[in-house]
Amino acid sequence: MNINEFALINKFRKAIKLDSSVVRGSGDDCAVIKFDRHRYLLFTCDMIVQGVDFTAQTKPELIGRKALAVSLSDIAACGGIPRYATVALGAPRNIGLKKINSIAKGVFSLAKKYKVNIVGGDLSRADKIVLDVSMLGVVEKKSLVLRSNAQVGDIIFVSGALGGSRLGKHLTFTPRIKEARYLVKNFKINSMIDISDGLVLDLSHILEESSVGAVLYENRIPIAKLAAGLKNALSEGEDFELLFTLSPGEAKRLIRNNPFHFKPIGEIVLKKYGLRLIDKKAQEKNIIPEGFQHFFKVK
Repeated sequence: MNINEFALINKFRKAIKLDSSVVRGSGDDCAVIKFDRHRYLLFTCDMIVQGVDFTAQTKPELIGRKALAVSLSDIAACGGIPRYATVALGAPRNIGLKKINSIAKGVFSLAKKYKVNIVGGDLSRADKIVLDVSMLGVVEKKSLVLRSNAQVGDIIFVSGALGGSRLGKHLTFTPRIKEARYLVKNFKINSMIDISDGLVLDLSHILEESSVGAVLYENRIPIAKLAAGLKNALSEGEDFELLFTLSPGEAKRLIRNNPFHFKPIGEIVLKKYGLRLIDKKAQEKNIIPEGFQHFFKVK
């Protein structure tokens, strides 16, 4: 039978048993682990693969940069600070030292910028280039944000323009660490996720985990200049912008104190309404969650 990425993840989630040291396991941008009196550990891992996340023609330095950046984006989505990472590289036998050095340069330069310690890793032979990053971060207990606390009446915001990422942004995006820290330090953020699989699909994860619905307003959605229209902005993915919700009162405060130009794009409603879009003609449409998914064929 055919099974998609998220169905397979849910299948494994049901089989995994966790002890009391784990505050939150699979199902969020990071796992959350008990650490000390005031903080949690955040733990995430991400793999990027040639032919899926980049091409054979992609500059090696950008491959290394993206590998680390996607994990930084996960830490941001939970409101945390990145601290440590390991990096595993699989590569063909004939890759050449120059290319490996360039990939490493991309990793190390971004790690330096965000003060991430590269504490180890692994090397292996592979048919194509594969990079896997595991990252640890920390977050104050009061600052932790998950996908599971969106409230009816919350206003939905994004941190930047959407769509067209496959034309280059997915390799050069800025992880929204600074923006996320501003949010959790100054506002009560109810839920948050980074947009890796597309606005609609990632919003649907918040809706599922929070048991709510949502309405989006077409004329509020910031569409990137390189995007091929609304559908592209809704579902292409790889934007790595923050998608978050907060109460109407907190939203008003954010709009008054908004140095990062966060954009309100909709609101959280009762679960029975599902996910809907109000278009520019004020017509209401149901949205089927679409975005990027990995597909597996399971026998």
